[in-house]
Amino acid sequence: MSFARVRALVVVGLLAVLALVFVVVAMVRDTQSKAGTGKGCPKGWPLADVALHEQKDVKINVYNATEEAGRAGAVADDFRNRKFQVKKVGNAEKNVDEVAVLRYGPKGVGSAHLLRAYFLNNAKLAFDINRKDDTVDVVLGNNFQQLATTTEVNQSLGDLGSPEAPPGTCPAPVDDK
Repeated sequence: MSFARVRALVVVGLLAVLALVFVVVAMVRDTQSKAGTGKGCPKGWPLADVALHEQKDVKINVYNATEEAGRAGAVADDFRNRKFQVKKVGNAEKNVDEVAVLRYGPKGVGSAHLLRAYFLNNAKLAFDINRKDDTVDVVLGNNFQQLATTTEVNQSLGDLGSPEAPPGTCPAPVDDK
């Protein structure tokens, strides 16, 4: 083996060792390992559940705010067919000009994020920091036509990204199961 090859192998080996040392030092000195977990959250701020839940774990109430009678029942059936837990079905105040309004509290942030995808991100969000339950109220508006298909929901979730804690809340630690 020539001297040039030996010298090249030594240089490459030295670079590999330096890269390994750099990565180990960066991981040991990482100060962001608890970022986004509610550590360091101001005292008294509620923890927002930012986990993206499966449909079977999402509890919803469906309300009709349109002039069309029975719309909430039909949409509630559609949500049941998609494995959501529908708790209440009824009427709400009339003349909501949105596609839908999603009303939720800190425990329903991840669930509301999932439901936004079913309205192709056209639902108005109504966050209530004082709400204590994890149920999301779905208020159907005059511009509602139908729920998104499974493919559209998946694409919309990709576009929406991860759920984020609303202002005045901190993200709750996600259990590593």
